Amino acid sequence: MEIFQLVGLGLTATFIVVVVRQAQSKEIALLISLVAGALMFLLLVDRIAAVIQVLSDLSDRAGINRFYLTTVLKIIGIAYVGEFGAQVCRDAGENAIASKVELATKVLIMVLSIPIIVAILESIVKLLP
Repeated sequence: MEIFQLVGLGLTATFIVVVVRQAQSKEIALLISLVAGALMFLLLVDRIAAVIQVLSDLSDRAGINRFYLTTVLKIIGIAYVGEFGAQVCRDAGENAIASKVELATKVLIMVLSIPIIVAILESIVKLLP
């Protein structure tokens, strides 16, 4: 099962990072952490592509405009990338920068969500007498 591979990779990387951080340098430990995160992501790319394909098929069958699906997928991507970036900053001991990354992520999500919010409000207005 893939979960055992992912958890095993995470635990192994954590052990190595802790040992390297104590024995040598924080920079190498951070690099190992980044590589482990990238490897985990690469192990999940096929699963992510399958989810996107299912959502795309469902939106086609439901007659939903592709613009909305693309926007939602961008929002999800921004959330994951922003969270990953903030965690890397925290791992490096930069909590202030991590907070700014999270703030920027939230602002970008808000900006991208405006067309969807407008469409929902327009649909509600059309339903009202």
